[in-house]
Amino acid sequence: MNDALPAYDVVVIGGGPAGLTAAIALAATGARTALLARRSPYPDNRTTALLGPSIDLLERLEVWPRCRSHAAALQTMRLVDDTGRLIRAPEVRFSSQEIGLEQFGYNIENRSLMVALEERAAEMAVLTRFDDEATAIEPLEATVSIRTGKGDRLAARLVVGADGRQSASRQAAGIAINRRDLHQSALTFNIAHSRPHANVSTEFHTPQGPCVFVPLPGNRCSVVWVSTTREAERLMSLGDDELSEAAETQSHSILGRVHVEAGRSLFPLAIERPTKFASHRVALVGESAHVLPPIGAQGLNMGLRDAADIADIAGKAIALGEDPGSPSVLDRYQSARRSDVTSRMIAIDIANRSLLADFLPVQSLRAAGMHLLGGFGPLRRLAMREGLAPTWRRVG
Repeated sequence: MNDALPAYDVVVIGGGPAGLTAAIALAATGARTALLARRSPYPDNRTTALLGPSIDLLERLEVWPRCRSHAAALQTMRLVDDTGRLIRAPEVRFSSQEIGLEQFGYNIENRSLMVALEERAAEMAVLTRFDDEATAIEPLEATVSIRTGKGDRLAARLVVGADGRQSASRQAAGIAINRRDLHQSALTFNIAHSRPHANVSTEFHTPQGPCVFVPLPGNRCSVVWVSTTREAERLMSLGDDELSEAAETQSHSILGRVHVEAGRSLFPLAIERPTKFASHRVALVGESAHVLPPIGAQGLNMGLRDAADIADIAGKAIALGEDPGSPSVLDRYQSARRSDVTSRMIAIDIANRSLLADFLPVQSLRAAGMHLLGGFGPLRRLAMREGLAPTWRRVG
């Protein structure tokens, strides 16, 4: 047991994709960085649709070349109104070629991404890894004191809290969380299918939520099926053959015969947002900073923008001789993340509410909005660019 370890510029607590990316990005700036997180196999077969700016970040960090072969390009996004209501929205297709891109991004299994991130982190001499967890986090005037499960003590001028929904870092900083239960759940699983997906991601809008089929390499897709919690639990309880039949029916057989692969997960959905993104020498990233339903591929992509922003802001501060955990530096991070996260949450919440609404005028507005998106090119192209990343965002 070490009673005192050298002080770090930054300690990142939490080793999921957002935490690992933050640690790698911070170390790449030259900051004395420690990552405090247990090494463990990724627990399930979930996937992430990484959009263009996230791919660019992972390229710069020398992560993407390690996992690119495990990903499928996303070239077309197809939205289909499958509500069966009297007033339905027209089908809308978003093509990456329309905004001059070969693809919007790539879909990859999280476990493949994690292997690449872990490999890159292990190579970085300036990044110290502690295969442990934080048992105590105490923000002080000039540093944050951290005690690990093995009894080690760490000191950092800044803590990056990437420790998830039940964030101990957030609690230590005294940051409150606003939470709203959506009374929906997401069932996730992967499928093999007989027809090629042609790099088209298809999202069916049902009265209970969206069901999206996202390409994976080969004739495979990942499925995120959002519905009421009761219906999601029913689907979860089905055998593989029954769930395969249900998925094929929901997809309207656009992928041909469907076979559900082993492994599925069920997640209750909520919207969570902290009252601050940084305080008392702690900056939040990933699900410590925001939780939203899996609509529009925003969750981890926002987490990677968190990681990029804190690395950019803290790295510049250290280079200029500033304290990276000072209130002025944390205010810059707060400013960088507030508008991005808030705007995404509002857009996703409105989209979800409009889909669930039985109120006829709301259905009419939704149908009109989709018709405008589908028929008016400049608006559609603006929506595609903003969906990839907020074009107005500036970090400094």
